[in-house]
This record gives sequence, structure tokens and C-alpha cells, in this order.
Amino acid sequence: MGSSSTNYRVLIKIFGMIILITGIGMVFPWIYAEVTGDQSVALAFRACVPVIVIIGICICLFFRTDRAHFHARDGYLVVSLCWMLASFAGSFPYYLSGCTETYVDALFESTSGFTTTGSTILVGGLTNRSLMLWKAISHWLGGMGILVFVISILPALGISGQFIVRAEAPGPVYQKITTRISSSARALYITYFSFTILEFILLMLSGKMPLYDAVINTLGTISTGGLCAQPAGVVAYHSLYIELVMAAFCILASVNFVLYHYMLTGKILEMLRDIELRAYLLIIAVATMLCTVNLITVRGMRPSDALHDSFIQTVFMASTAGFYRSNHLIWPAACQFVLLALILIGGCSASTAGSIKVIRILVMFKLMARGMTRRIHPRSVVAVKLGGNAISAPVVSNITIFLLTFAGLIIITALLLSIQGDDMETSLTTAIALLSNTGTAITHGVTYNDFPLYHPLLKIYMCVLMIAGRLELFTVILLFTSGLWRRR
Repeated sequence: MGSSSTNYRVLIKIFGMIILITGIGMVFPWIYAEVTGDQSVALAFRACVPVIVIIGICICLFFRTDRAHFHARDGYLVVSLCWMLASFAGSFPYYLSGCTETYVDALFESTSGFTTTGSTILVGGLTNRSLMLWKAISHWLGGMGILVFVISILPALGISGQFIVRAEAPGPVYQKITTRISSSARALYITYFSFTILEFILLMLSGKMPLYDAVINTLGTISTGGLCAQPAGVVAYHSLYIELVMAAFCILASVNFVLYHYMLTGKILEMLRDIELRAYLLIIAVATMLCTVNLITVRGMRPSDALHDSFIQTVFMASTAGFYRSNHLIWPAACQFVLLALILIGGCSASTAGSIKVIRILVMFKLMARGMTRRIHPRSVVAVKLGGNAISAPVVSNITIFLLTFAGLIIITALLLSIQGDDMETSLTTAIALLSNTGTAITHGVTYNDFPLYHPLLKIYMCVLMIAGRLELFTVILLFTSGLWRRR
């Protein structure tokens, strides 16, 4: 099938690490199920955790690798298959416990977790506390990427992780913040872990959130996965403080993590000059004001209440976390358009947020402006610039192709979903919710994230779509092209 230069032994070694990490992550909900007496779920974890961990250990111990270099094809292959493998291994607790009726439903639930989409296949959402803890952990692992764990230890195997990072990094460019990729990965993950601890402490200080809820909500926020411990959403806590804390960390998690390294090393000006960060914060501010005015004029809400609702919901959508303040939150049409636009834009590059990313939107508008200028002055040479720096033609071309592919996939997915009889609004917003990894669709003014009624084949397609959205589309799409498999 492929070239003889593909490092199959190295690929298997990395797969073993992913299996082992997934199995270790299951230990915590297993312990919780045993302690709380949740026998059906405890039995499921007893059956799958030892097997998964042993398989992972055996592969890591017995598959030795010589010093090897990864090519582009190997990077795309290992990232895509690792995400699929993690979703496959993580699905067994849902299925063996009887939480889902079919294995396809369990696979959807697991994929939704690792891709930080936050959708569920269960009517009314996932309610089992042990399995909810497992899904929250899978959100956290998928937030910065399971591959970051692997990249941190790849040098010990003599494997170059450069192409893995290029394939997995959630943005158009992966910026190395230190001289070695493994050191960069560790620095990013220390920041990620620090945010996790800090948010957990702040939520506990509210005095209104139990320990379990604080864990679930923290993991769902930092990963921008959107998993909330309460079925009614964050409004169930009746606390402005809790909502503001979760909104603040949604913003922090959807900002380029490289900027935090600049801040910690005293390069504050570089952080403040970042055009993507400034644009992202401006987008949130403008969207909040638009929704506030609309809620006041259309719904007759008090200004303070309208501002509160608008800011919290705007942040939850802009960060692609997909939290909702209430299952019955009714939004005017203008607010729905604003929220949908925020879902499509997404957060910043090199963050845990999904969707298109602000940097690509900025380039798109710059490209449109250049097109207008050249219409007026056909002989002019106008470069596409961001922050005073010219962007190369190949990068602009790649971003354009990404935007067209993203739009094409939304249309195709909406068409496929409409086959089952969904109206256009439901089909379109569901497609956007899955591809953007927001997980929350909007129909008839109501936000929702459970998709139980689709055909099993459509559910499998939706799993692939969530993984493609998490891995910047082309990492998965390229696997289905013949050019990737030709001999070099």
C-alpha cells in the first residue's frame, strides 16, 4: 500500500502509548464507581481497564524502535489513527455498562469526549456520574491533544515529532516556544495543568459547587469541551460568580497558549501586540453588545440581565465550549445569527478551541480587502499583511482552501442529516456544531447537544466529522487521497 519508508514499528509504539494513556485515564472513574457503589459501571471498568492497560504496556515494552525520523505522511497517519484508537478504546465503558444500547452509540459518546465536542447520543444527556467523570477526563486529554503527551517523550525514542505537531497542532502555524518541540509541549501542558488547578480552586471557593461538580466543570471548561455536571447547565448554580469564573477560563483556554509563555518570560508587549488576541476579544465585545441590545429591544429584558445573559452565552459559544445557561433559553433571531457566527469563527490558533479560528478569518478579510484594491488599481502589488508582517502566498492559499473545504463539509453534512427529515435549521446547525467541535446546535431559539435519533451509519459519519474538525480537516481527509500513499 505505502512506501517502504513508513515507520510501522514506531507507529505501533506510539499507538501503545495512546492505549496506555487512555487506560490510565479510566482508572479514576473506575475508582469513583467502586467507591459510590455504581456496580454496572464498575463491572464495565473492571472488564476493560486491565485489558487496555496491559495491551498498552506490552506494546510499549516489546516494540523496540531504532532512531527514526517521521515524514509528513507518517505524521498525518499517526495523529488520525491515534485519535480514532483513543475513541475506540474509550468507548467500551459506555457500551459494557449498558449506558448505550449499541456500540455505535458508545463510539459516538467516546469520540465526542476526545474531540472536546461535548455532544451526546443520549436523550436528556449523560447522567451517570462515573461515566460523566470519564467523559470529562477524555475532554481534558483531548483538549491540548493526547499527542502532546507523546511528543514530550518522543526524543527518548529517537523519533522526530515535528510532523506530528504539524498534523495535530490546532492552528495554521505551530510556534515553537523553546528550541525543542518536546520542551515546547511540556511548557504548554504545564500552563494547561496550571489553569486546571486554578479554576478548580476558584470554583470550590464559591461555596455553591460540590467537589464532583467542580471537577467536571473544570475539565469541561479548560478543554472547551462544554461538559457540565448539571443537566440544566450552569444556570443551575444560581451564581454569577461561578458563571464568570467559567466564562473567564473559557476565554483563557481559547487564547493562543504561546502567548502565556511570552507573558511568563516578561514579553508582555509581544502578547498585547498579538493581532489575533485583540481581534478575538473585540469579537466577543461586539457580539455581547449586539445580543444585549437585541434582548432589550425584542424581549424587553432589563439591561443588567440582558448584558449578563449575552456576555456569558457569547463567551461559551466563541470559545466553542458550547455551555448553555438553560435548556430553555429562547433567543431572538438576531442573537441566533450572532451565536452561529461565533461558533463558525471559533477561538485562537494553538488553543483548545475548535472551528475555523480567528487568524484565518482575519486573513480572509485581508484577502477580500486586497481583492477590492486590485479591482481599483489592477497593476498594484498588494501583500496580505497581519500585524505589519506579510503572509506568504502558500499560507494564504492553504487558508483559502481550508475555508472552502470547511464550508463544503458543512453543506454536505447538512444534506446528509436532512435525509432523516430534519428541517434545514436543525440540519445546518448540527453540522456546524459537530465540525466546529462546539457540540451545541441551535433550533427554534433553543440550544441543545443531544443527537439520539440518527441512523447508525450517520452516527459513524458524525464521529469521523468530529475527528476531522478537531484535527484541522486535512489531517483526516488526506488519508483518503491516493497521493499520500504513493512512493516518494
